[in-house]
Amino acid sequence: MEKISNDYRENVRVLDGLLGVGRSCDMVSRDYLIGGRRARLWVVDGFGSDSILERMGAFWLTLKPENVVGLTEMQDFLDRYITFSESNVTFDISDAVTSVFLGKSLLAVEGLAGVALMDAKGYPSRNVHEPPDGKVLRGSHDGFVEAVVPNMALLRRRIRDPHLTMEGHKVGSRTHNDAVLCYLDDKVDQDLLRKLRGKLLGLDVRSLSMAQESLAEAIRPKQWYNPFPKVRYTERPDAAAASIMEGSIVLMVDNSPSVMILPTGFFDFTQESNDYYFPPLVGTYLRVLRVTVFLLSLFITPAWYLMVSEPNRLPGWLNFLSSPEPVSLSLLSQLLVVEFLIDVLKLASLNTPDSLSNSFSMLGALVLGDFAVQAGWLGPEVLVYMAFVSVAGFAQPSYELGYAFKLLRVALLLVTAAFDVWGFCLGVVGIFILLCTTKPLVGKGYLYPLVPFNGKALLRLLVREPISRDNT
Repeated sequence: MEKISNDYRENVRVLDGLLGVGRSCDMVSRDYLIGGRRARLWVVDGFGSDSILERMGAFWLTLKPENVVGLTEMQDFLDRYITFSESNVTFDISDAVTSVFLGKSLLAVEGLAGVALMDAKGYPSRNVHEPPDGKVLRGSHDGFVEAVVPNMALLRRRIRDPHLTMEGHKVGSRTHNDAVLCYLDDKVDQDLLRKLRGKLLGLDVRSLSMAQESLAEAIRPKQWYNPFPKVRYTERPDAAAASIMEGSIVLMVDNSPSVMILPTGFFDFTQESNDYYFPPLVGTYLRVLRVTVFLLSLFITPAWYLMVSEPNRLPGWLNFLSSPEPVSLSLLSQLLVVEFLIDVLKLASLNTPDSLSNSFSMLGALVLGDFAVQAGWLGPEVLVYMAFVSVAGFAQPSYELGYAFKLLRVALLLVTAAFDVWGFCLGVVGIFILLCTTKPLVGKGYLYPLVPFNGKALLRLLVREPISRDNT
């Protein structure tokens, strides 16, 4: 660990080289004469607040030699003449360089031991507004942004409790991303917190280029074949604050508006913010409806294929299901083609300019719907079932869980087509085994509170309870 030397010129030379002065056009350096002593300030253009730095610079330039006579330590200068609330002295060159790249301003003064780091940054970020997912009819309409400091303030605004802890970490050997653990120190599971903290401290990664997703993939169990999500994300401060009040841990990563709520189990995905902005009875109905529709989306097309694949399998009152119109493609091919076409439409809509999105939606519906039926490629029954499946995928807030169910639905359809009734039963059992063997990021188990069983906790997840002192 290289230390700041007592030679001002040598310090300037080393710091100029490491910070890229003259090499990087966004690295700004400025020389001052403070009380007759040479001084130099470094800051990344776009991070420093010009108005604050100009006021401080104007103040330093008014200092006279008698104001700094006898000063040999930067800490003494900081205590007298630096007014930033968040400032400190460091003797470590690596710490000084990293802090500048994190947005702080660095000041070196001739004849003073150490350098001063001043937090006068103002990260470029968008304004706080309602996130595109997780919208509510009532309740708050603010959302997290890409800067971690405003996100912490949004949680502090809701939880004004001295036990609320914001534990900062640096992740990435080259990028030094900020990661913050947010929890109530008197309510959090300390063993779970130690495990999660150990995972963060033990990470050996160069960067978090994809923010929270890179971090989640670095610390999650190595189960590439398992599609079930191990993390629950939210961009809503009220949902994150409620989870913290219940003893969960929120993990925030700089440069991402999504925060991770840990621990995460399968039944946590049954909840949504709208459940709590309506009366308990309405919230319970919405939750039951969401779970029912989502389970139907997993089984409806494989079960329908199983029922209509052989004649006379259905009872008489269900005969209307067993007569799909004959078309060019087989029934299995139709279902698979439409599954993939729906995803193609989703990908295309993401890359379609907003001004053309409505026209694209109409064009896609006309061409891939009505024309395909008219041409005899697809049957209308297939489009009806797949339309239900597509709509049902948006009935719950997790895109990751929606795609997990989609992959499992396709796999169940294929084994049903291969082995008929036995294939369907084998597929259902396989999905249940996969669910039981899913390893959570941290916590008691992916199926908790069903396995291990906790009836009271399970009831709270499946039924919207009225607000009480202990229920947030």
